[in-house]
Amino acid sequence: MVKDKDVLLKIKDLKIQGYSDETWVDIIKGVDLTLHRGEVMGLIGESGAGKSTIGAGAMGYARDGTRISEGSIEFDGMELTTATEDERRALRGARIAYVAQSAAASFNPSHKIIDQHTEAPVQYRIQKRMEAQEDAIDLYNRLRLPNPDEIGFRYPHQVSGGQLQRAMTAMAMSCRPDLIIFDEPTTALDVTTQIEVLAAIRDIVDQFNTAAIYITHDLAVVAQMADTIKVLLKGNEVEEAPTEEMLNNPKEDYTKSLWAVRSFESPQRYRPEDGTPLISVKNVDAAYASGPKILNDVSFDIYAGMTVAVVGESGSGKSTTARCITGLLPPQKGEVLFNGTPFPPDYRNRTKEELRQCQMIYQMADTALNPKVRISEIIGRPAQFYSGLTGAALKNRVDELLDLIELDPAKYYNRYPPELSGGQKQRIGIARALAAEPTFIVCDEVTSALDQLVAEGILRLLDRLQDELNLAYMFITHDLATVRSIADEVIVMQHGKVVEQGPKDDMFKPPHHPYTDLLLSSVPEMDPNWLTTLLEERGVDNLGDAAAARIGG
Repeated sequence: MVKDKDVLLKIKDLKIQGYSDETWVDIIKGVDLTLHRGEVMGLIGESGAGKSTIGAGAMGYARDGTRISEGSIEFDGMELTTATEDERRALRGARIAYVAQSAAASFNPSHKIIDQHTEAPVQYRIQKRMEAQEDAIDLYNRLRLPNPDEIGFRYPHQVSGGQLQRAMTAMAMSCRPDLIIFDEPTTALDVTTQIEVLAAIRDIVDQFNTAAIYITHDLAVVAQMADTIKVLLKGNEVEEAPTEEMLNNPKEDYTKSLWAVRSFESPQRYRPEDGTPLISVKNVDAAYASGPKILNDVSFDIYAGMTVAVVGESGSGKSTTARCITGLLPPQKGEVLFNGTPFPPDYRNRTKEELRQCQMIYQMADTALNPKVRISEIIGRPAQFYSGLTGAALKNRVDELLDLIELDPAKYYNRYPPELSGGQKQRIGIARALAAEPTFIVCDEVTSALDQLVAEGILRLLDRLQDELNLAYMFITHDLATVRSIADEVIVMQHGKVVEQGPKDDMFKPPHHPYTDLLLSSVPEMDPNWLTTLLEERGVDNLGDAAAARIGG
């Protein structure tokens, strides 16, 4: 992938500090990085390693609460640590671009995609508005977005997550930057959509000889994207090597431990031969307002103490099914039963006891927890609402829940969510769900935003809680490694229908429904040639044409 050996970015002995407990502490502790034009460097490591902080530092930018304290950041001959703020701003968006993890959170929902795309080239006087629009359409075409002539004139919520992520990549390319920082750009995408985005990113970087820093916690993904991999731990560099060498012969114990993650696998549980399911979804159809039907005759059962994983790509109906179960979206047809008794379709008509039984843990703990409310109140509110606890009894219950999720009450009771790591925030989300003392919990992509080591810890915690409290889980996920770790049964959904379901042990053995085969074959492997080989096998060029890449259209 490297075409030009000219050095574009050279970082030397970079130290970045964060403000904590009324003092400045080092969070990046003397990292070096050299990036050539046309080269892609992967930054990997667990949460708190400093990946995103270094990515921001490469733009001469320090996030709120941090500062660049020492070292050199030289971009194409310009020293960013001594440049003026105006000089640094002139680079950002024009010569250095940034692609965030969540496109949905990064686009302004009230403006059309193409209007946001054209803002930078017009502002930097690179193109006039009409030229920028024409160039946007050309980039949409290069990135194989459907209907490139018109997709930019939609609002962000009117396109899929994978399409929006590619639109963000196009926007990053609008000024033809020399460097792009990709910060976990496929973390929240299903495996088939991820392939489209990875192939599109790789191809656009290659076409324009753009250098890139690719930040991720997914080792198999970085293997497809990077020429060189740098491993980080708690702000320190562990090791760096060309991708193939790093994959085949990591030298440091920490790197080897990353390669060995996901060792956890819960024993297979089987449903009882007789007995009533805890949750039964019976012939459910559902739609939003007057829109098209989203669910079509969906039926399945979930038994007490068991985990049912629901998999499928974006738009398959996984989360819509969960909304029908919890009463957030009343079905058009069919019903949901709890212990054999129909649940009122609308949650507003359910009793407090019925509401208590079904709780949710959300994908993005960052947005699911109010940053201005203390942990004690976040966990305490449902305990107070459902159990009527107050005063010392409420505090004792919050302490019990913190102990249950393996966080020290003395340390976390009075903290706020921004003071916690991603994994700790997700544990608080789990405690909040447990505070209602439910029998059934919907886990909606609860590990997708976490690095692999932290995600494994969350899965082990959920498995332990299930055994101790006899909980039933509906585990919505696009990560088939997670399915292998925690599921007892698997439901595969496509286009709002259940196409295959059964015990986990059976679902990972052929023969499969063609769509299940597609999902299984789309899980990245620790082989730098995996993506190229897969696209060739599917008869798709390196641009990642979504329609051609999928079985059955």
